[in-house]
Amino acid sequence: MAIEGTEVTFQRPIRLGMVGGGKDAFIGAVHRIAARLDNSFELVAGALSSTPDKAIASGQALGLKEDRIYSSFEDMAKREARLKDGIEAVAIVTPNHVHYPAAKAFLKRGIHVICDKPMTSTLADAKKLAKAAAASPALFILTHNYTGYPMIRQAREMVKNGELGTIRVIQVEYPQDWLTVEQHNKQADWRTDPARSGAGGATGDIGTHAYNLACFVTGLRAESLAADLQSFVPGRQVDDNGHVMLRFDGGARGMLWCSQVAPGNENNLKLRVYGDKAGIEWHQENPNYLQYSPFGEPAKRLTRGGAGMLESIAPTTRIPPGHPEGYLEGFANLYREAADAIRAHREGKSTQTLLPGIKEGLAGVEFVDACVRSSARNTVWVKLG
Repeated sequence: MAIEGTEVTFQRPIRLGMVGGGKDAFIGAVHRIAARLDNSFELVAGALSSTPDKAIASGQALGLKEDRIYSSFEDMAKREARLKDGIEAVAIVTPNHVHYPAAKAFLKRGIHVICDKPMTSTLADAKKLAKAAAASPALFILTHNYTGYPMIRQAREMVKNGELGTIRVIQVEYPQDWLTVEQHNKQADWRTDPARSGAGGATGDIGTHAYNLACFVTGLRAESLAADLQSFVPGRQVDDNGHVMLRFDGGARGMLWCSQVAPGNENNLKLRVYGDKAGIEWHQENPNYLQYSPFGEPAKRLTRGGAGMLESIAPTTRIPPGHPEGYLEGFANLYREAADAIRAHREGKSTQTLLPGIKEGLAGVEFVDACVRSSARNTVWVKLG
């Protein structure tokens, strides 16, 4: 978008590969849209499925050249690293159990990794991936996409600036209803299979989003938790509902609810934060507004792009207020910032970024692991970190 009085410089899109995201894969298409929304990346290679015929068909449908379509991420990592015009970054959009081996293969060869959440399916793999990332010259970026929403960035800055005062209470919830009954389709099958999803079901799939959002906005770290997880659908091997109490550093207390068996809820992520001066409330399904409630004063509704929006948040919004922005644009903000970070890295420059990475990835997997352990022991308090 051109802004009056400024000069826009267009840069060559970063060459991107993708692991997973073939036919019938929802999140792969989301990543591709986000990657190209600001012309930051160009998809040039892919190992889009572990089934060779499907990988070829998916690559052809996306217009990839035949010699840049791979049947395995191992072959893709090896060959692309040798090519003069090989990929500079890779998006990993597979079921959780593939995240660690795929990310390791590309990090080993100096190729930047943009990985879907949770970082890995097990805490052991998360720790190994952290070591692999530390040993690599490449960047590791985790797509907790809700951190890219403009009004979430606004909320974070307001907390940081002390507008809420000392944080006392954090409430976050992410209910869905799509697994209320037994389901058999591509998305449901791997998400309810502990061998592919990990031990956490709803906690790993959406609970990690809720937990990450609470920490991102408040800047606080949970010290311990007590979780009560359920598998309400008979025969389901992972949790489909979870209630979690949280104790944060600094004395704040929190409650987190994640559920995929709550009829009437689609992607009803909500965050409420209360300090000794004010409170804020944000709803993902109506993301362009943030309610700000100073104690003893009328509540105020802050609008994306409107009066009261902080100047530092302006780059995260593309269109005037009243024209809704949401899921895809929030995702695209992360990809645009990832491109900026990759270009700065290429030039040997350091850059400040709010992009989630290894630290946030480890925290998310630790959260799931602690929830599972706590619930198995009748909701005892478990320390984090």
